[in-house]
Amino acid sequence: MTRPIPCDILVFGGTGDLALHKLLPALYHLYHEGRLHPEVRIIALARSPLARQAYQLLAERHCRAQVAQHDFDVDTWTRFSARLDYFPMDAGQSADFGRLARYLGEPGGLTRIYYLATAPTLFAPIAAHMKVAGLADSEARIVLEKPIGHSLESAKAINEAIGAVFEESQVFRIDHYLGKETVQNLMALRFANALFEPIWRTGYVDHVQISVCETLGVENRGGYYDRAGAMRDMVQNHLLQLLCLVAMEAPAHFDAEGVRDEKVKILKALKPINGQDVQDKTVRGQYGAGKIGGQEVPAYYFEKNVDNDSDTETFVAIQAEIANWRWAGVPIYLRTGKRLGKKSSQIVIQFKHVPHLLFEGGQTNQLVIQLQPDERISLRMMTKTPGKGMHLAPVELDLNLAQAFSQTRRWEAYERLLLDVVEGDSTLFMRRDEVEAAWAWVDPILNGWQEHFQAPRPYPAGSHGPDQAHALLEHQGRKWHL
Repeated sequence: MTRPIPCDILVFGGTGDLALHKLLPALYHLYHEGRLHPEVRIIALARSPLARQAYQLLAERHCRAQVAQHDFDVDTWTRFSARLDYFPMDAGQSADFGRLARYLGEPGGLTRIYYLATAPTLFAPIAAHMKVAGLADSEARIVLEKPIGHSLESAKAINEAIGAVFEESQVFRIDHYLGKETVQNLMALRFANALFEPIWRTGYVDHVQISVCETLGVENRGGYYDRAGAMRDMVQNHLLQLLCLVAMEAPAHFDAEGVRDEKVKILKALKPINGQDVQDKTVRGQYGAGKIGGQEVPAYYFEKNVDNDSDTETFVAIQAEIANWRWAGVPIYLRTGKRLGKKSSQIVIQFKHVPHLLFEGGQTNQLVIQLQPDERISLRMMTKTPGKGMHLAPVELDLNLAQAFSQTRRWEAYERLLLDVVEGDSTLFMRRDEVEAAWAWVDPILNGWQEHFQAPRPYPAGSHGPDQAHALLEHQGRKWHL
């Protein structure tokens, strides 16, 4: 374990859900395990006129709710909360940054980390105000939450504004999916084992599925979500990042530039989807009323802060293809949706049939990488059933990561990523050209939906999505792994 470096961690949007539900519990765990410097300062910034003690009580309440009871240590919390402060300010007011600079004092060798857990419309103004106030020195680091903009044009504008203040090496564009343990294991599976490399390609793989299915609705994010939709909220970042890790070539070295170079190559190799292809290869849906876990839930357009005539998609399915030597001709199906019947994030590698079927009942081999709710990797193999005759049945070779490492606490994604920021490791963060390449592929689909007036297909809450998403695969003799 490397020696923790002295730093200040400033969280803009310090009273928001992300800060209270994810960032503070993650920082508590890091502090508890000695990963943060004992003199670290964690400063929450927001407009609410809270006193420091009131914020500490607010933080404690949320951390106790998020941290497992056996992991919450009162003595550790006492020390941690002593490092926790609150500074009321308006991130849109330049004068408030002058006050913040005076409050912080001279860095004196400290690394300052600015975490922008705010709306992306504030990214550029915050960076500009930091520069004027003298807060953006060469040792500072800035963390940007997704989404980076709402289109290629807006993403470029944000990147230009951030780049005018910070060097690219100082910018950490975070996607928490890249911090998940199973996503890390995807890279280990591919690049630390010789077993799959020869068959991880066209000729052996029939198709790939990447699904992020949620039972939750928009919760208290209706205002944001109704402007974004599933494409901007999930596909442009989470799903495309998973696609990159599935499809990328092995980098020469496992470092930030090597990994991100290979991911950008995949994004640029994605076949464009525009014109008639938008109608043939994409499905957008919106959930109606239904039941989740036996409980009645309202239609999307009745959710809080959502327009009653909203045509925002809450479900997207896409048939994508990568135009390179490894993956040419292999369909890659992306799917994400809210208010579906089952919560599951998974990657499915469906292999082709054996060249010649000797036995009846044979199925194809299938590798399933489950990201949530359980973290596991399973490989379906065909084997003979006991008794006379060659009767085959599929058997799962199953690696349950929680059981395999039952003595080790499972890190949350934000813990790993926050520690990477503190240590200056940007391997698991998106580079500027990576973000823009993703938007360059997504924008024509969004535009195509508008040009062809492709309204969202309805599906009842608690189902597996609109019928058209199933037809996307079924007309090719395939089906979703549900």
